[in-house]
Amino acid sequence: EKNITCLTRLDHNRALGQVSERLSVQVSDVKNVIIWGNHSSTQYPDVNHATVTTPTGEKPVRELVADDAWLNGEFITTVQQRGAAIIKARKLSSALSAASSACDHIRDWVLGTPEGTFVSMGVYSDGSYNVPAGLIYSFPVTCKNGEWSIVQGLPIDEFSRKKLDLTAEELSEEKALAYSCLT
Repeated sequence: EKNITCLTRLDHNRALGQVSERLSVQVSDVKNVIIWGNHSSTQYPDVNHATVTTPTGEKPVRELVADDAWLNGEFITTVQQRGAAIIKARKLSSALSAASSACDHIRDWVLGTPEGTFVSMGVYSDGSYNVPAGLIYSFPVTCKNGEWSIVQGLPIDEFSRKKLDLTAEELSEEKALAYSCLT
């Protein structure tokens, strides 16, 4: 269970990029966005725990953006649909972005995440955040000494809870379909 992960880092990096662009800051100044769930159109890009480093210290993304309609609408849709938009525009996948994200994923897993920073990684659910145990689901994680750990105790509001449940439902259906093919 601890040796299998899936890549949601491309989506994570896209979410960082969207916030960076919106606020006209460096991507490296944005941290702790979360991609919850499936690498599909039900994934939930979440900025409720994300911050931006400013000259006066770290500030919450939601406070700096100051546009809940954008954060709960266009931002989520853009991150969810970015891969499809690139394929439509280029007639090719975003292979270089995926490769770079795979490198980020492995680097953090093997070398560790910076103190105070978490990243998104599809990992085996232990039931955290009421996600059914046994699903491979993207959570916020920290990494140390080659091992990942799900970040615990983040408050989840009602809007987010619905999004987490929707993507968990999709993954549960996919898991049931896969198992049905084995019998």
